[in-house]
Amino acid sequence: MTANPDRAAGLAASARTPRPGPRLPALGTTVPFTPSQPLTLPTATDAVGFEPGFLWGTATAAYQIEGAAAEGGRKDSIWDAFCRVPGAVKNGDDGSVACDHYHRYREDVALMADLGLGAYRFSTSWARVRPDGGAPNPEGLDFYSRLVDELLERDIVPWLTLYHWDLPQALEEAGGWTSRDTAYRFAEYAMTVHDALGDRVRVWTTLNEPWCSSFLSYTGGEHAPGRQSRADGVAAGHHLLLAHGLATQALREADPDATLGITLNFTVADPVDPTDPADVEAARREDATFNRFFLDPVFAGAYAPDVLELLEPYGLADLVQDGDLAVISTPLDALGVNYYNGGALSGHPAPDGDPAAGANRPQGVREDAADAPVRTLLPPTPVPEGVHHRSRGLPTTAMGWEVQPEGLTRLLLRLQQDYTGPRGVALYVTENGAAYDDVSDADGFVDDQDRLGFVDAHLRAVRAAIDAGADVRGYFAWSLMDNFEWAHGYSKRFGLVRVDYETQRRTVKASGRWYGQVARTGVVPAR
Repeated sequence: MTANPDRAAGLAASARTPRPGPRLPALGTTVPFTPSQPLTLPTATDAVGFEPGFLWGTATAAYQIEGAAAEGGRKDSIWDAFCRVPGAVKNGDDGSVACDHYHRYREDVALMADLGLGAYRFSTSWARVRPDGGAPNPEGLDFYSRLVDELLERDIVPWLTLYHWDLPQALEEAGGWTSRDTAYRFAEYAMTVHDALGDRVRVWTTLNEPWCSSFLSYTGGEHAPGRQSRADGVAAGHHLLLAHGLATQALREADPDATLGITLNFTVADPVDPTDPADVEAARREDATFNRFFLDPVFAGAYAPDVLELLEPYGLADLVQDGDLAVISTPLDALGVNYYNGGALSGHPAPDGDPAAGANRPQGVREDAADAPVRTLLPPTPVPEGVHHRSRGLPTTAMGWEVQPEGLTRLLLRLQQDYTGPRGVALYVTENGAAYDDVSDADGFVDDQDRLGFVDAHLRAVRAAIDAGADVRGYFAWSLMDNFEWAHGYSKRFGLVRVDYETQRRTVKASGRWYGQVARTGVVPAR
């Protein structure tokens, strides 16, 4: 069944741009976030409009919402195994049921349609499509085929992400992302999904946030598989990039007209004191290992010299084989930008009482019980020496992350100027949102003005970036609904829609009603 493909094809085609030109050299080692002139963001008292064709959507991830962990031929992913480790996930939560999207996908797609959304960014589960990394699973593929048909029936563009962190556990036991072979297995998986859905899905994202699935997962130990090795994180990062390139090449050969991209998460690394060389160096290191480790190979076909120098002790240069960087830099059509907050960096330890001293880099995850184990975590960056996070004194979300919308404007302009613009690649904000301590009334409704204000401010920041020349063509709110928030379990809620985990009842929050109005009209109203 191919239902209403015309709108999907048309919106996907809007992301297509002329094929990028020659590879450009690796970029410099500066921290280019400080604008040459002060930024002016639209104020909340002004209505702000977006161009017709601007894509409005929401995003989710398979393990966070699907449930049905042992149904339909699915086998363990690294997150299933990690959730069984004492102290790994708050309250011992897991994704075995989550939001039961596997059984309730029609209800959830209807909810998106009611909100007037034009696109849905979702991920397919490698553990469901090729369980244990082995042969294709027809039941798993059929689920995603039915989901795609339902989306097209409702005139919603399916925006598919192939990897949102659910590596089959069997592949982890064979080395995981520290093994080069996993990159080739990923390309096989990508083509299995394309063979089943490529006649209807026109937008393909290879990886979501490889910083998280390498450094946060293999170096810091906060995410599955929970390893704590600087060298393992570097190896995982390079092999994830290789997997991206191999899959992009295979998809491009099979489907030249598809829109292909990658989604990266970013920080905006500012020195606390721009006149202090130690603070400037700390910001440079954060930018190098958080942003440029991924950006330069993908867009410039090289690791920057300072990145190679920083990571030389952990074997980065030895991991790179002939031809790797040419594969990794296979031309793209779209870059997904995930942004939640930036960072103020110092070369000096934070004073006592500074709330940002590691606030967004938790050093332990504790269950509720007083005698529950605590997993000691390491800094996720492979070179944490001389890099200290400091508070700006800004308001924070329930995650402890500072609310910094102007950072999104600066980030988009930096990407446009240095990476995507010269190569004709479109920008999409593919995740942006906030967790707050929601309070529901007797009917389950949440009047979440804090979350509404967060999205409002960041949409105004996107508008400012567009006005300044950034080619931003869409925005996806994170997340459609409350879900399993990785190591935080069900304790943090990001959704525009509240989920009662006992009954699985969905209730649109005030932020969801407001965002639906924005999606339908293309206008962020005055407040």
